[in-house]
Amino acid sequence: MSSPGTSSPCKLAADPRRGLANYLRFLWRGHRATDGNGWFYAWMTLLTAVGLVGLNAWAVQIRDGMVVTAMSDHVSWGLYIANFTFMVGLAAGGVMMVIPAYLYHDEEMHDVVIVGEMLAIAAIVMCIGFVVVDLGRPDRAWHMIPGVGVFNWPLSMLTWDVIVLNGYLLLNLHICGYLLYMRFLGRRPNPRWYVPFVFVSIVWAISIHTVTAFLYCGLGGRPFWNTALLAPRFLASAFVSGPAFIIIGLQILRRVAGVRMSDKPLSILTNIMRVTILINLLMVVSEVFTEFYSGTSHTAAARYLYFGLHGAHGLVPWIWMSVVFNVVAAVLILRPGVVAHKRQLTLVCVLAFVAVWIEKGMGLIIPGFIPSTMHELVEYSPSLIEWQIMAGIWALGLLVYTIALKVGLPVLTAPRSAKH
Repeated sequence: MSSPGTSSPCKLAADPRRGLANYLRFLWRGHRATDGNGWFYAWMTLLTAVGLVGLNAWAVQIRDGMVVTAMSDHVSWGLYIANFTFMVGLAAGGVMMVIPAYLYHDEEMHDVVIVGEMLAIAAIVMCIGFVVVDLGRPDRAWHMIPGVGVFNWPLSMLTWDVIVLNGYLLLNLHICGYLLYMRFLGRRPNPRWYVPFVFVSIVWAISIHTVTAFLYCGLGGRPFWNTALLAPRFLASAFVSGPAFIIIGLQILRRVAGVRMSDKPLSILTNIMRVTILINLLMVVSEVFTEFYSGTSHTAAARYLYFGLHGAHGLVPWIWMSVVFNVVAAVLILRPGVVAHKRQLTLVCVLAFVAVWIEKGMGLIIPGFIPSTMHELVEYSPSLIEWQIMAGIWALGLLVYTIALKVGLPVLTAPRSAKH
């Protein structure tokens, strides 16, 4: 990744003892790849406005209680947990950048992998946000603090989820922070301080989504989730949504921020999506066959999801939109030369991203509660407050991601010093 007309930050860090102060001066001067142009300020203003709307909606929810949402005793997990599930996959998808960069020693992917690590950080921040708003009374979260409350580890799958998510966040913060600071100082990073963490992050990324899947499929009273394919499906869809979002981000950096890069990272990510999107579709077909061919009473949730049940069909448009988007994206991405057609590639990534968001969100969480364990059929449709809070948390995550890119790109796009 490079940008014209830049001066190396390494000159500013000649004295390592003043490295942080010099780095802040470097950021203050600005950089062509991330300067404060009109697009940047408009984007940040939009995200701030949406975030404030979500913050106000959350204040209303705290004041009036969870009654302002559409959740009930019948459907106790709604839009918040649906987005949480998707965000865990988005965070795990960042590992797809790490594998070609470090396992196969692809030098061109080393700079781009930082973009994926930053995405993982922003996604975990959003995961935490969705869990907090779903608590209803976040001030009672102290009950899970070890030593103060009852963490209930290792018996509770929820505590495992807390550990792996926070551990993954710390891993990515360390890797990004260390690599960026060493690049700024003009030094070669010491492999002992980041390579072991990189390989741990690969396993950890898989674990965060596997543990989340176990959290669902371990609930015996929810037959819709009781499938051994849930964890593999989570991973396959994560390795679709993660690369899709990164491809869209790299395209935006190219067009808006003026960052120059080769097509090789896009080609690698596209090839990953070509495989994972087909695997994900195969698993969906396998699940649908198992549900409908057996014809038992446990297929009621699947019938409600795909065709409606006893006049209730609130999720039918959602899931069929996901199916159509998945199939269209799979057909388009298999076409040769799709990387050269940037608009078509962007369309494919948008379709795949939205399809996975529906499939792992509204198409997975909600049917698990409909019909209920008492065979009652109570539909769920998110309230305006829930949509506003969801938008606010997405805006917060995108703000974190944008600021991370703003801080990191001046270092990544600067010419490498001779010490490298």
